[in-house]
Amino acid sequence: MTMKYGVIVPQGWKMDLVGIADPVDAYETMTHVAKTAEEQGFHSIWLYDHFHTVPTPTQEVTFECWTSTAALARDTKRVRIGQIVTCNSYRNPALLAKMASTVDVLSHGRLDFGIGAGWYEHEYKAYGYPYPDAPERLRQLRDALQVIRAMWTQEEAVFEGKYFQVKGAINQPKGVQKPHIPILIGGSGEKVTLKLVAQYGDACNLGGDIPNIKHKLAVLKDHCSNLGRDYESIRRTVIIDDCAVGETEEAAVAKLKPDQRADLANFRTRAIVGTPAQVRERLAEYEEAGIQELIIRFADAATLESQGLFAREFVRL
Repeated sequence: MTMKYGVIVPQGWKMDLVGIADPVDAYETMTHVAKTAEEQGFHSIWLYDHFHTVPTPTQEVTFECWTSTAALARDTKRVRIGQIVTCNSYRNPALLAKMASTVDVLSHGRLDFGIGAGWYEHEYKAYGYPYPDAPERLRQLRDALQVIRAMWTQEEAVFEGKYFQVKGAINQPKGVQKPHIPILIGGSGEKVTLKLVAQYGDACNLGGDIPNIKHKLAVLKDHCSNLGRDYESIRRTVIIDDCAVGETEEAAVAKLKPDQRADLANFRTRAIVGTPAQVRERLAEYEEAGIQELIIRFADAATLESQGLFAREFVRL
């Protein structure tokens, strides 16, 4: 198995466009990182689906996910593009399926459709969305996945659920990829989310340390066995929210935030920090656990320094 690597482009949500006053310049920074990732041979680029910065809402720029996805689909030519992940609550699923179909055509069939139940309560309330409890958000996600699959596979989609209904919805074009656009479901809840992956997903996206990832994959495999799903048909991905690579360990650590450096040993269990040799060891751990693609946010994303060093060492053109 050859590991693949994706890049989360700087979008503003993680305060990674701070200091760029002109929003046009900020967008050009984002697309420059995306186009560079393509030139460097990365397999995919990804966007968060959030409206306000984290961990504290600020006035800093945060580009909207799906309009940016469409723009990057036209700014690039080869690299796959996806969301890590779309919040199901923010858009009606029938409309979202239509949007995704359009973007798949714009990209000539390069879209990965990432979706999850949503969690950022502040955004829900600020934008006027109801914020039900987690079990209800997961039930809504179950309905939405069925609507989306119907929109992509039926000539006139019909679905009658508790939360969402479609009654003869026509979706043309349905996209380029067959039998439909790949669905990546984010989250690691063992009773519901991973079961939804086994039922409706083409890929999963996990986080956390290696022991946690191995455990979650074992749970997913059990769900697949119980449902008669081929576990190997599900692409297994992990999000790396922070990666810092340097010629020396000190140079890599210096790219981290103060709170990350304060508890470095614990932080490293779920991040990738170090020299190319240290990074190589970490990559081998993920591959041994059964992961097929790492979706990486580089700590110094806008400068391209860590991304460039990572690409030279680990990405095959």
